[in-house]
Amino acid sequence: MIITSQFDSGNIRVIEATDPQNIKLAINPDNGAEFSQWFHFKLQSTKFTEHRLLICDLENSAYPDGWPGYQALASYDRDEWFRVDTAYEDHNLIIDFVPEYDSVYFAYFIPYSYERHQDFISQAQMSFECELRHLGFTLDNRDMSLLVIGEEAQGKNKIWITARQHPGESMAEWLAEGVVRRLLDEDDGVAKELLNNNVFYIIPNMNPDGSARGHLRTNAVGTNLNREWADPSLDKSPEVYYTLKAMDEYGVDMLLDIHGDEALPYNFVAGCEGNPNYSARLKDLENTFKEALLLATPEFQDVHGYDKDEAGKANLSIGANAVGHRYDCLSYTLEMPFKDNDNLPDAAYGWSAARCQQLGEDLLIAVRAVSNKLR
Repeated sequence: MIITSQFDSGNIRVIEATDPQNIKLAINPDNGAEFSQWFHFKLQSTKFTEHRLLICDLENSAYPDGWPGYQALASYDRDEWFRVDTAYEDHNLIIDFVPEYDSVYFAYFIPYSYERHQDFISQAQMSFECELRHLGFTLDNRDMSLLVIGEEAQGKNKIWITARQHPGESMAEWLAEGVVRRLLDEDDGVAKELLNNNVFYIIPNMNPDGSARGHLRTNAVGTNLNREWADPSLDKSPEVYYTLKAMDEYGVDMLLDIHGDEALPYNFVAGCEGNPNYSARLKDLENTFKEALLLATPEFQDVHGYDKDEAGKANLSIGANAVGHRYDCLSYTLEMPFKDNDNLPDAAYGWSAARCQQLGEDLLIAVRAVSNKLR
């Protein structure tokens, strides 16, 4: 029996693995930080044999409330990922599984590899409407890539989409792929109209180092990027530093910052109502966006979500808050589940890559609803 995580975004530590019915594992924390939740590993063993895997000591994980009701993902071919029988007992995640083939992969959510990221941005640049720009290098010397979609011209709105500040939230890049796919569809009327009046600046992966390292929440040196927007630095958070520099250069009329939530089994948004400059104009934009998205897809809802910040008490080190305040613009955090959307449950797949991509396409309907009154 072999258990390994020595590959892109891999993360697991073997405690005991001699008996298929008593496999004990643990999740390694992010380098330089205490966050642990993301796992991704391969089990190679005897097929058609019952296996019980315990991922242990999860009371010390980053979000213990995320484990009850969670079902792990598995794949034989690293393409189709399905949910498997999973329980959470005594701070252990228990996966009972009978493999049908010699090896099987398990993951916290569907991985989005650095190689797929490179394929994604390389294919996107081949569209007439898209330009690939380099923002700077990460601490592990990976490139920060920006997709500029649409012709830059005076009077056009500058709409930003940032994804995966938290690298374990791989659903964010799956969604970004859906956004880009629709925007570059020459036969899509929504995309055509949007590109007539807007330019999109899309960073599909804000944290490529953490993604490749198998981190949940931080970059190569343990920095939570979504707490760095007040004062980013080249030694701790170059990813945010270069992004803000580009935003200052190109301008910002709207931001969607894409994330995943461990505990809540819904898609929802968090706004900037706590910002010092929050106004009736911004509130109207937020409501218009939400109402349009509610009509566009049943995958979105506005009942369950985070508590709203008190007026003037927003944390301006958080990306969406900082950008909304700095540029006086509509700025939303969009959250997706690691579990499933309880309003439309799917026992076999849960919240999936395909549903992330579709939500990305549907987001553009809501963007269209606000784009004519962003300024």
